[in-house]
Amino acid sequence: MMTEQVPDKVPNRRGKGSNVLMAKLVKLLIAFGIPLFLLSMPTAQLPFDDLSIIQHRLLAIFILAALLWILEPVPVFATSILIITLELVMLSDQGLYSFRFFNKGTVESATNIEGLMHYNDIFAAFSSPIIVLFLGGFSLAIAANKYALDTNLANVLLKPFGTKPSSIMLGLMMITALFSMFMSNTATTVMMLSLLGPILMSVPKEEKGVKALVLSIPIAANLGGIATPIGTPPNAIALQYLDSVYNVSFLDWMMVGLPFVILLLGFAWWLLQKLFPFSGDSLQLQLGGEFQRSWQAMVVYITFALTIVLWMSTGLHGMNTYVVAIVPLAIFTLTGIIGKEELKLINWDVLWLVAGGIAIGIALDKTGLAAVMANAVDYSVLPALLVILVMSFICWLMANFISNTATANLLMPIAAAVATSMNDLSLLVMLIVVACSASLGMILPVSTPPNSLAYATGLVASKDMARVGLIMGLAGLALVYTAILTFVSFG
Repeated sequence: MMTEQVPDKVPNRRGKGSNVLMAKLVKLLIAFGIPLFLLSMPTAQLPFDDLSIIQHRLLAIFILAALLWILEPVPVFATSILIITLELVMLSDQGLYSFRFFNKGTVESATNIEGLMHYNDIFAAFSSPIIVLFLGGFSLAIAANKYALDTNLANVLLKPFGTKPSSIMLGLMMITALFSMFMSNTATTVMMLSLLGPILMSVPKEEKGVKALVLSIPIAANLGGIATPIGTPPNAIALQYLDSVYNVSFLDWMMVGLPFVILLLGFAWWLLQKLFPFSGDSLQLQLGGEFQRSWQAMVVYITFALTIVLWMSTGLHGMNTYVVAIVPLAIFTLTGIIGKEELKLINWDVLWLVAGGIAIGIALDKTGLAAVMANAVDYSVLPALLVILVMSFICWLMANFISNTATANLLMPIAAAVATSMNDLSLLVMLIVVACSASLGMILPVSTPPNSLAYATGLVASKDMARVGLIMGLAGLALVYTAILTFVSFG
């Protein structure tokens, strides 16, 4: 009997393995084939005016990165490393001679290609403040887990929400959104994912609803920041342009942003339950335990609380979010709470992943390609309402591939200029819409730091994040457009 079973099973395993390999090869061919074809085209034939050679190359790298991040034939952090490598080799002033000069002759007689980036600008992606913010967040999570602070905080904060999976998820989303209104979305996600850890330990890994719990946190963090002027950088960037014309107070912004956030949070809560339902009606949470009282634990408690307070009061002490993030790392390493073994627990693959996204943003800005892409549409021939819709969609699309802050920095001046030049276009409406659209970009793990952190748990796949992020983005845009039409009808 055994000899008869072996032939049946072996071909199936081989067949399955060959199918997976074939699918991977097809994805790789698509991901590399399209950018290579684009790169082989004459620059003049591309649908952009006055595109430089460097911008042409970056466009191919940008499309390659997007395809690799979406199709995921290789790990996403590997894609980020490839991006940085290609930028250094093809776009920097220290790249290959053949990419830096026009002819194949000697270096002395060759003509230098204009627009090359300084190689330090590309390497700056590794030392970006957002990388330091991640390191500080990881140190908080590691220390909190080591001394059971996450378990005990989860018990305190989630106890009022009962044991129903939907209620627990609602509690997680409400707490996350509330914190992200007043402090960094990334810092909030780090804290909430550390609270989620003990809950996940009591749930089987094959439970489909686990994905809903994990994804609920970055979604709530991304949305929560929209509610206040300080919740996310695009809001603050918009206010810089609005202050010269309008006197928009903190409360004025919240009157617009908070209802928007509440509606989208409710939709996200419903959507996650539909896409990733729990098999049971309750979660048996084992979150009991007492707060430890050793001096190390006390240092962790005080540092954790101090960091949150500092994050929430940056205007009082002058240190921004990124500077504050280095404080817990310094305290924990100095006191021995985090040593060599704990440093190995840092998700270095996530840091590489984020660095790749930062490198793309830097290159788009430094080479001017982002501005070229943003100005590809002739807004003067479009009606005012359509201009807002087009600018909003471009902003949302770009924010899925580079940081929402970089997107807002690139598009806000263009949006303000367009709105000012058109008499029938409200500057206030335009900039608020662009700010909201930037925060709705959450399709990929690299779209926002909260997405990267959730992906780092290993409990959600990029395709799951893409599906939820796409639906949430389109739903958010639909809500924005509905609000615009209402404003136009009754304004």
